Amino acid sequence: MGAVWQERLDHLKAVIEADIAKNEYYGVVLKVGRGGVLVFDEAIGSAYANGERPLNKDDVFSLFSVTKAFTNVLIMKAIEEGRFQLTTKVRDVLPEFTGKPREDATFFHLITHQAGMPGVWTPKPGMFLDRLQELFDESIAHVHGTSQPGEKSDYSPLVNHVLMGMALVRTDPKGRSYQTLLHEDLFAPLKMDSTSMGLRADLGGRHVRPDMRGTVPIKHLSRNIEGDHALFEDPQVEAPHVGCASTCGDLWRFAEMLRREGELDGARILSPRMVRLARKVHTGDKPNELYKGVALRAGWVVPPANQGLGFQVRGTGVFQHLFGQLSSPETFGNYGAGSTMFWVDPEADVSFSFLSAGVMTQAANIERCGKLSDIALSACL
Repeated sequence: MGAVWQERLDHLKAVIEADIAKNEYYGVVLKVGRGGVLVFDEAIGSAYANGERPLNKDDVFSLFSVTKAFTNVLIMKAIEEGRFQLTTKVRDVLPEFTGKPREDATFFHLITHQAGMPGVWTPKPGMFLDRLQELFDESIAHVHGTSQPGEKSDYSPLVNHVLMGMALVRTDPKGRSYQTLLHEDLFAPLKMDSTSMGLRADLGGRHVRPDMRGTVPIKHLSRNIEGDHALFEDPQVEAPHVGCASTCGDLWRFAEMLRREGELDGARILSPRMVRLARKVHTGDKPNELYKGVALRAGWVVPPANQGLGFQVRGTGVFQHLFGQLSSPETFGNYGAGSTMFWVDPEADVSFSFLSAGVMTQAANIERCGKLSDIALSACL
């Protein structure tokens, strides 16, 4: 393990405490490791606005779009197994996916957010978002291509990962459900024992219910439980874009697998070649259309999309970024709805796992995460 600057890590905790005191968010569970050794491991603040429930290190959080990272890794695994290729057209696996121009999209386009479909949060207004088959059917029926695949990078909140989830189920040699194959092919091998698709019943007592604070434009409806965001409390969910729950420790194990280029504690999920390809920028200098809007509204320089295979990649240049300014160009990771994030910096040999309570707006979260990432990286000597 490389040397660390302990005073700077102490300062990281103090900065988080100061942010919480200003009510920017309620609390954070954060793990930072260097060379596989934890150098920062803290639960700070509270789960809810009233401050009465302190956060614990083993609390379970709804991951939102960090769920996409698990889907992405299983897609890469399927490619390594020869079930399809990056260059395979989606329609060759999912023949319902027809109509110009979307039918020209490949799995490469899906996993790099370049499929040319609009960035919708739900395929059909008011629908339940808890069943993969229904999400797929309504996406096929209602979400059509608006540009030629490869022409733009436009973050897909839902459709791309619904398609990839269905492709995994359709090509699974064991014929498993999406929930089952996630557990058996990813969570169990990595000993992510407190991670599940849908909020597994035994995790409910540790769950930090998401407080959206008016930041998310849609409802996450479940047919089994009432509430605007009940999907995050339902064990029966199969939503490959947002449906998982996990702890900071489990998410750190997932990040460690990626830092170690596909293997952890003897369990190999991916090959080093795939991980190295995944952490390259595959979108050139194109902006991400969704985050272009965020930047313009905040008065920032518009950054490049810097999409890898299923991961956001830091790339080069100085601009607002979740991974900060001090991260190396191949730093890669995922984030979710103003509250969850992990990243891996291969050059600094650092894994960063971050779950927070009190969902922030996109711009405020980018600034917050960039600041905390830079402080953590500055502690790596």
